[in-house]
Amino acid sequence: MLIPCPWCGDREEIEFKYGGSAQVAYPADPASVDDATWARFVFYRPNPKGKMAERWVHTAGCRRWFNLVRDTVTHEITPP
Repeated sequence: MLIPCPWCGDREEIEFKYGGSAQVAYPADPASVDDATWARFVFYRPNPKGKMAERWVHTAGCRRWFNLVRDTVTHEITPP
């Protein structure tokens, strides 16, 4: 799979690390969050069939994080 790095251009998937869903928001006030809420934040992630906004880091290149939209069935990548 070719992943389009915004800074380096298209590169092979092996150069990247998946960072999870781009739609999972960090808690606004982490100090006030109970254990059950933290567990849901850490361990529960969406796993839709179809288009999903994702975070990726170009570990073997510029080492920058970016978002993209990938179809989880076809692996087609579109701009966010």
